[in-house]
Amino acid sequence: MYGTTMNLKEETVATLKRFDIGEKFSYLPVLPKASVLIPLFVRGGQLHTLLTLRSKELRTGAGEVCFPGGKRDPSDRDDVDTALREAQEEIGLPPDQVEVVCTLFPVFSKRGLLVSPVVGFIEETFIPTPNPSEVSAVFAVPLDFFTREKDHYVNHGVAGMTGPLHSFYFRDPASGNQYHIFGLTAMLATLVAVLSLKKKPQFDVGFDLLDPLAFFKDILHKRLSKL
Repeated sequence: MYGTTMNLKEETVATLKRFDIGEKFSYLPVLPKASVLIPLFVRGGQLHTLLTLRSKELRTGAGEVCFPGGKRDPSDRDDVDTALREAQEEIGLPPDQVEVVCTLFPVFSKRGLLVSPVVGFIEETFIPTPNPSEVSAVFAVPLDFFTREKDHYVNHGVAGMTGPLHSFYFRDPASGNQYHIFGLTAMLATLVAVLSLKKKPQFDVGFDLLDPLAFFKDILHKRLSKL
């Protein structure tokens, strides 16, 4: 099993590194920025990711499912720094326990922030310690879940959105709780699942599986043209 786990991780790392944006978006104007960390780990021979349920006490996104993350701080060196700092603050994940793999193409949030998704591997043994003022729950989801039609729903023609708006209902076997995963979080989870697993989903994702960068770049430029 150990060998299989390492092989799966190494293959996934090699696959995702091909999508690292590097300096491709360095030309963008200075905009309000944020980062999220998409933590991956191998459990039972399957890739999983960690998601959080935001505290109901928060002013924005209260009670929503999301990846650990938040706004860029003036002291942050870059997008990776933001993602790692926020993950430590929210779920107690030490930055030195994250093997950063890549930064994917930035996307706009509904609040107008330019969000950079940072993908990194963590140990399966990591036990989250949620900050109760920000996070009310942390749960793991198999990446393959985001490629299946079961428990997947889609809305079209949503104001301010380009393409389908994905939505998933996931029941956590560990707690029995059901979580609604939607919006930007659902899109990023689906994107990382598609790229990592090299698997075509059972539903239309709304972007070119062979060249996702072109699709997200187009959306980005359309949003920038309206600023």
